[in-house]
Amino acid sequence: MRGPLTLTVAQPPTVGHDVAANALAHADAVRTAGAMRDGDAQPAAGQVVLFPEMSLTGYELDAAPVDPDDARLAPIVDACRETGSLALVGAPVTGDKGHRHIGVLAVDGGGARVAYRKMFLGGAEPAHFTPGPTPTVVEVAGWRLGLAVCKDTGVPEHAAATAALGIDAYLAGAVDAPHESVVQQQRAARITAAHRVRVAIASFAGGTGGGYTETAGRSRIWASDGQVVAEVGPQPGELARATFS
Repeated sequence: MRGPLTLTVAQPPTVGHDVAANALAHADAVRTAGAMRDGDAQPAAGQVVLFPEMSLTGYELDAAPVDPDDARLAPIVDACRETGSLALVGAPVTGDKGHRHIGVLAVDGGGARVAYRKMFLGGAEPAHFTPGPTPTVVEVAGWRLGLAVCKDTGVPEHAAATAALGIDAYLAGAVDAPHESVVQQQRAARITAAHRVRVAIASFAGGTGGGYTETAGRSRIWASDGQVVAEVGPQPGELARATFS
């Protein structure tokens, strides 16, 4: 039987285009989440730390793609190895034929890989990126976690196609303006009601590119009945977590 899963949503401070500095901030968040877990009476079997959309570069539409073998990711790999965590990190990535995608890197103690490429692009993104091909699930300690990025969460067909793969939770990184925090709540409510799965959104905090002088923050985790079980405020550097069994 699978053991408990601890899920953390993090919104680290981010410097535009500075992957090395941002990787250190991500590593700090992973270690902080791991230290919080160590205080539990019954440590979870799996530890996942979810980060916002394009968290490694900032929401910079012209940012260079990040290769999974990039040496600048080493601090995150080290932090994941020390804490037994999987970090789901937002970054621009490449795909077939050199196309640029908005991606999710899955980072653990053994290294990094591209786990997902955003399927539904919004705003100015189509001028810079190509949609990803398929929904994706990652498995951690027996838990099946469906992945999404920002606008994906607003497309019912995406949640349905991901849920059809058999998932326990639907995880998304996002970049939204402060007034759009309520939109995240509405989308999570729809997904939990339709598919009875847990939902987590790691929401970018602080200013970034793409015209976002401010972003929403307020990352949250919802139980499968739609109730918020963990949330943080709008400031960079905050994180929240929940353990599911």
